[in-house]
Amino acid sequence: MEDVARLAGVSRALVSIVYREAPGASEATRARVLAAGNELGYRPDHRARLLGRSRTRLLGVTFDVQAPFHGDLVEALYLAAETAGYDLALSAVAPSRNEARAVQSLLDYRCEALVLLGPQLSQAALAALAESQPVIVVGRKVRAAGVDVVRTDDTAGSRLAVEHLLSLGHSRILHIDGAKFPGAAERRTGYRAAMRKAGLTPLVEPGGRTEADGADAAKNFLNDSPPVTAVTIFNDRAATGFLDTIRQSSVEVPGDLSVVGYDNTTIAGLSHIGLTTIAQHTTALAELTTQRAIARLTTNTDPTEEVVTPHLVSRTTTAPPARSHR
Repeated sequence: MEDVARLAGVSRALVSIVYREAPGASEATRARVLAAGNELGYRPDHRARLLGRSRTRLLGVTFDVQAPFHGDLVEALYLAAETAGYDLALSAVAPSRNEARAVQSLLDYRCEALVLLGPQLSQAALAALAESQPVIVVGRKVRAAGVDVVRTDDTAGSRLAVEHLLSLGHSRILHIDGAKFPGAAERRTGYRAAMRKAGLTPLVEPGGRTEADGADAAKNFLNDSPPVTAVTIFNDRAATGFLDTIRQSSVEVPGDLSVVGYDNTTIAGLSHIGLTTIAQHTTALAELTTQRAIARLTTNTDPTEEVVTPHLVSRTTTAPPARSHR
């Protein structure tokens, strides 16, 4: 900053005013200071600026770098936060970076509220975080003291998948599970309830949340040859791995095998995939999350749980079963 002030022929305080976009400098002076900064390659330290404020107006967001749906949610959160006069600070959870570290990074930036996308922290850990700042959990059903929850009705979503397949004439429907990941228990419950309501026997096989998990589930499916004509799968990632393995296999499967994913991520809509899936309403989730964060910051409101209704998006991976089954 000293070098910029010297080159522009102004005081250090005036350089600070210009870069903070505060009143007190003429347009000509602003232009001269910015030109000097560009010439020197100067970049203001935004973190230092935040530390000097009583409020940062930052919402801290943790997200799984390997989860496409989290990317869709982050995009929607940016728009919702900006509309409300806030900004986001992102902190990724990755194989080499756990949730605790991701959260601590946001606390170091003095984020006013924490938005945790599909967290796997214990309820005790979530409650401890909520003792010092608002915490909004997105995409996971939890009952942690002081924690707001914004989520999709995953039980209803899984039920929609089964009802769609039933309406096409399927009765032999398998569910590939999402293990212990957020939403898996509710989606499993919705599947079982819909099957039993139709007078059918539920059939659940282990799975997971990645393409590799879906591929492994497909290999087990091909080896066991269960007498089914339709499959609901925990999420779009696993469904994509499942479909890819099935399509490349030399093992005979029903030519009309229907597959339904979950999340309606961008990949599901690609023409060569055409995955029928359950869509989570990312805009509604983002807006409710932002509203809850701001309400907790500005008013003395109690934590709430907001539940958003999903809907089915029908594409080419579902169709009526053939007349003859194996």
